[in-house]
Amino acid sequence: MHELPSSEPDSPEEPASLAPGLYIVATPIGNLGDMTLRGVRVLNGASLIACEDTRVTGRLLNHFGIATRMQPYHDHNAAAVRPALIARALVEPVALVSDAGTPLISDPGYKLVADARDAGVNVVAVPGACAAIAALSIAGLPTDRFLFAGFLPAKTKAKHDAIAELAAVPATLVFYESGPRLAATLAALHDGLGDRPAGVGRELTKRFEEMVTGPLSELAARWADAPPKGEIVVLVGPPLPVAAATAADLDSALHTALATMKVKDAARSVAEALGVSRSDAYARALVIKHGE
Repeated sequence: MHELPSSEPDSPEEPASLAPGLYIVATPIGNLGDMTLRGVRVLNGASLIACEDTRVTGRLLNHFGIATRMQPYHDHNAAAVRPALIARALVEPVALVSDAGTPLISDPGYKLVADARDAGVNVVAVPGACAAIAALSIAGLPTDRFLFAGFLPAKTKAKHDAIAELAAVPATLVFYESGPRLAATLAALHDGLGDRPAGVGRELTKRFEEMVTGPLSELAARWADAPPKGEIVVLVGPPLPVAAATAADLDSALHTALATMKVKDAARSVAEALGVSRSDAYARALVIKHGE
């Protein structure tokens, strides 16, 4: 495997001269000052910009004086448009942007990138703003390991099922959410994960940016009757440490289990529930069963 040399200029003042390929260009999530010099240069030098909404991207291009032609690329037309974009990227530079932030992060583009790579297209990252990363950087929750889970399902049962699948993940969880759904989502997270430390980032990089942190129960109550406006990132800390079971806890659980189970089954059930070794639970169950 070898790296293709970049044909981009080292200085932003030089005219852009891009090699053929698909350029994945991050755009601001609110503050236009977060657009990178390299991103502007690539959008200027591309032969075509694939975007979710030409009206949204058009405002960005107008702000930076970029006249590159746009091509709508979204969930409804992706299958039809994708082959032509890939064919073009084999011989010309093509850029992909989303309405805001880094493409593919809860936005269209995964299949385009996968198919482009399969076709031999040089795919180039032009990094920049990302709401999930911005929220992680200011929430004060662990960042050594995190899982981005996008939007939770809207329907109640599906939402609870999705949360249950994530309950044991030893990492900070990151979700995107809308204002009207925020309180219900926070309540569901509290029900499924317990009262973990969490954070709600709203309107990041914009004028009314805020990051509110606290236990899930407090955050759910805060917005229960007043849904906020704006785009939202919800972060939930990893599972809280479980206190080690005491000897009294073990005896109590074994007494209850032995009332309906054989010694071996009771020991296995209690060991799994309390996180103790099965041999210790079995030895103690024998003592309880046959008397001390």
